This record gives sequence, C-alpha cells and structure tokens, in this order.
Amino acid sequence: MITQLLRNNLYRSLLIVAASATAFGALNACNSKSENQDQQQEETAQATPALETVPLKKGMLSTNLQVPGELIPYQEVDLYAKVSSFVKKVYVDVGSEVKQGQLLVSMEAPEINSQLAEAQSRLKSQQAIYMASKSNYDRLVETSKTPGTISGNDLEQAAARKSSDQAQFEALKSAYQSVAANRAYLDIRAPFNGVVSARNINPGAYVGPTGKGSDVPLFVIQEQKRLRLVISVPEIYTGLLKQKDEVTFDVKALPNQKFTAKVKRMAGALDERLRSERLEMDVYNNNKKLLPGMYAEVNIPLPSSDSTFVIPKTALVSSTERVFVVRVADHKAQWVDVKKGREAGDQVEIYGKLNEGDQLVKTATDEIRNGSTIKTK
Repeated sequence: MITQLLRNNLYRSLLIVAASATAFGALNACNSKSENQDQQQEETAQATPALETVPLKKGMLSTNLQVPGELIPYQEVDLYAKVSSFVKKVYVDVGSEVKQGQLLVSMEAPEINSQLAEAQSRLKSQQAIYMASKSNYDRLVETSKTPGTISGNDLEQAAARKSSDQAQFEALKSAYQSVAANRAYLDIRAPFNGVVSARNINPGAYVGPTGKGSDVPLFVIQEQKRLRLVISVPEIYTGLLKQKDEVTFDVKALPNQKFTAKVKRMAGALDERLRSERLEMDVYNNNKKLLPGMYAEVNIPLPSSDSTFVIPKTALVSSTERVFVVRVADHKAQWVDVKKGREAGDQVEIYGKLNEGDQLVKTATDEIRNGSTIKTK
C-alpha cells in the first residue's frame, strides 16, 4: 500500500515538472516571437525613407484662361418687304458698303398708287367743303355783330356744319397719310451704316409680307467695322472677371497676329445649360481683316483678387473618391479633404480646414495611410 502511494506521488511530480517545462518553453517562444516582431518593425521603420514636408503658405496665383469665342456683327438685320409688290430696281449688291438712309431697292405696286390717288382726291374734295363751311361761318359771325341781323340758331347750325366738315377732313387726311406710308414702304433704305452680306432678289421678283415672296429676306445688312467677340466663361471663373478687363485673341485665318479687346458687357447670369456666363467685347475692325462668323481663341488673364493657400501640385492627392493633402502632426499622417482651385505652373490653389504653417507632405500619395507613423526630413 505504501509502495503504491509513493508511486502515485512520484507520477504526479513528474507531470508537474513536464507541464512547467512546457509552459516555460511556450513563454520563451512568445517572448522570442514578440522580440522578433519588434525588431522587424524597427528595421522597417529604419528602412522607410524620411518624407520631405513643406509649410503651408498663402500666396496670390495669377493664371490665364483659354476659351473659344466667336466674332459676330455689332448690328445685323434681315430686311423684308412690308407690302406685296414687285421689285423695280436694285441699287446695291453683296459686299456693298451702305450708309444709313441709303436707298437699297425700289418696288412698285399699281394698286397702292391707285389707292393713293383716290385718297388724295377725296382729301382735296373734303378740304374744299370744309373751307366753304368755315368761310360761311366766319361771315355769319361778322354779320351777327350787328344786332338783329343773324339769329342764334343759324349761327349754331353754321358752327356745327363747320365742325362736321373739319372732322371729315381730318379723317380723310389720316387715311391719305396711311396710304402714303404704305407707298413709302416700296422704297427700302439702310437702317444703319454697314455692308450688304446677302441679297436674295432681282428686278421683277414678287415680294411681300406673306406667301412665297417672304421666305427669305431681301437683304442682310451687317455692321462690320465694329464686331462683338462673344465668349462663355465657366462658373468657377466668373468671380474673377470684371468690365474693362483686356483680353487678347487670335484667329486661324491670321495665325501670326494678335488682337486685343476689352470686356464691355457681362450677362450677370449663368446659362442654365452650359453653366457659364456670356461676355461680350467690342472689336474695332476698320481694316476689315476680321470677318463675322470667325472663331477665335481668347486668352483671358485672371489675376488673383485675394491671397489663398498655394501648394506644389505634388502635395495634392486626387483619387476617384476624394481630393486631399497629407498633413503631418506629431509624426502622424492626417488626410485633410480640400477643394482644388486654379493651377499655374507647378503650383495649385487649395481650400480646406487648414492653418498657415501646417506641415504638408511635399510628394503625397494615397499609400501614406491616414494615421500612420511617418518620418520627416
């Protein structure tokens, strides 16, 4: 019995020793593994190169905006016939320079001439009747100055007849002037100084306000010695422009020449479809080198009106999800979302929750994870 008890105690002691040895070995292995990981991290940190940082500063960035533009006439008009008639004589042709009020074409309409003659005849007849009644009334007034010669009723009737004849005379005068105005429409004159850019009639052609004769204008007149340069400026740049800003432009037909113009008119509203503002510049074209309809490449200077944060382009990270910079604080990387502004050379404007003097990674990428520990130069 005693021998069996000693054997059991010995067996328990051996189990305890074996378990202790196993635990001690596992502890040594864990400590060794932890030491190896720490050593690897230290080696990795030592192998990672230090990143160069730049302090965030404010500056004024001036850029140029290149936009397409179009030259259009300062004034342009399509001339149509007011009354139905036939072309009698054409005095100008395509390319003719015309002055304001110059006769361009004369037309004839026999029925209008007949109406004018008839209206004139009626007017003269009514004028004679009115003059007779007026003369009769004047004589009665003079005679009535002698008491008892003319009754009051006769004088009132003469006055009423004179007023009626005068009213009819004025009505016929208006009718005559209306027909005369239609007759004046048979002569079409230039509304302003310009150039005839299109002619669609010949002598004998039928023209009128309706029907086949009104399909196309008789003439197209353009003012070409002064043109409008029209451009559309994207919404982001509208706050940087103002009237009297000078721009330069060139056209493909004259590649070696530069032209200048000043901003004259601003729409003051955005086009709903293009999200841009319409600007117009006056271009004086006395030598007529530029032609209406030409497309121009316009260079607009955009000086900065206020100081903003300016950084190297390499410090800005643009991904499909966000635009950000990497700020370094306490050797930790912080991603800060920003909005991109204008670019000039190797610099770019940014807007975001940043402070002047913040240290930014000069060459940033999305591989520098947010919150990671980094070394800086």
